[in-house]
Amino acid sequence: MLDILTIGDALVSFNPSTTGPLRFVNTFERKVGGAELNVAIGCSRLGLKAGWISRLGKDEFGKYVYNFVRGEGVDVSQVKLVEGYPTSIYFKELLSSEKVNSYYYRQQSPTLSFNINEIDEDYVKQAKIFHISGVFPAVNDVNKEVMLHLLKMAKKHNLTVTLDPNIRLKLWSPEEARETLLSYLPYVDVLLIGEEEAEILLRTSEPDQFIQEVTKAGIHHAVLKQGERGATAFKDGDKVNVPAHHDIDVVDVIGAGDGFAAGYLYSMIQGWTLEKSVTFANAVAAHVISVKGDNEGLPYKEEMEIFLGKRKGISR
Repeated sequence: MLDILTIGDALVSFNPSTTGPLRFVNTFERKVGGAELNVAIGCSRLGLKAGWISRLGKDEFGKYVYNFVRGEGVDVSQVKLVEGYPTSIYFKELLSSEKVNSYYYRQQSPTLSFNINEIDEDYVKQAKIFHISGVFPAVNDVNKEVMLHLLKMAKKHNLTVTLDPNIRLKLWSPEEARETLLSYLPYVDVLLIGEEEAEILLRTSEPDQFIQEVTKAGIHHAVLKQGERGATAFKDGDKVNVPAHHDIDVVDVIGAGDGFAAGYLYSMIQGWTLEKSVTFANAVAAHVISVKGDNEGLPYKEEMEIFLGKRKGISR
């Protein structure tokens, strides 16, 4: 049985060796990225059983991603390498530790080869949580159809569905993002959303109004991520506000939201209280931004225990 199941388009990430405009950068490091994939990796490192559904190009980059993900302990039995589609790539532009631009090259994403009839229902129904992101449906229209098919399948088998809108305005317009993601809300049990995304999706990021709008949509468990001000969460009438971690050096903000999601999903599997869940998710996100890379900062369970002061780290 899987704890966490997700679906997404992976990318090979090219990280610049120096800061500044890309036209002045001569060398890059090759890494693996992808919002939903980062969450699966984060969950796996924390000790959960995670599965990832995807399509990769049958090329060297696709093989690189496949081997990397498998090495992270994520189940890749539902990942296929397909001919005729190049594995997606993107380049980061680091202007400072907190200002990062992304340039995507995924117009011919291998996920275009998805066929809903190939989705293994027996595989899906064994999971406890089906986690989705707004990135996957933003990549192409085929993915929108696949997502809706999987959401219906997940609800048929009583999976808990979690959504991180993760709106990428370089991939679709605010209007298209809002229309598509609102159509998914009837299937969603838990919403993890940032303030800017809440403004797009629900027209408000004020906590009390946010809770009202989410409740109107039939969702009774949600977290509003508020950056350096922490996060506000509510569940079945309970509400908490948990501050962020400020005693860290910010190195790379990319992947913070994915880290938060992984930490929160872990807490849900553990059955923790709302406050403990948000506290842990905030801590995972803080750990992520203290390390350069999309998923390099995603911690293992033991690292989180040291980070939270529950275990003493030995450095030499």
